[in-house]
Amino acid sequence: MAALLGGLPLALGRGTGSELHRPLGITIVGGLIVSQALTLFTTPVVYVYLDRLRLALRGGESRSVMEDSSGTATPSPAL
Repeated sequence: MAALLGGLPLALGRGTGSELHRPLGITIVGGLIVSQALTLFTTPVVYVYLDRLRLALRGGESRSVMEDSSGTATPSPAL
């Protein structure tokens, strides 16, 4: 967030030399926004697919039921 806000004066600046600094500021701000969006969306998706792959390789065990210490099955808490 600090890097993004630091690039805003470059992207929005006016005055002497702004025609040289504005493309750099737009590139910085746009790149940081795109990289954050990709990170926030792709990380959970990759995790879910790897977890499904792990379950498929283990024989399809379900995670919806956990065993407590007495050996009886109890529903897992909602996430």
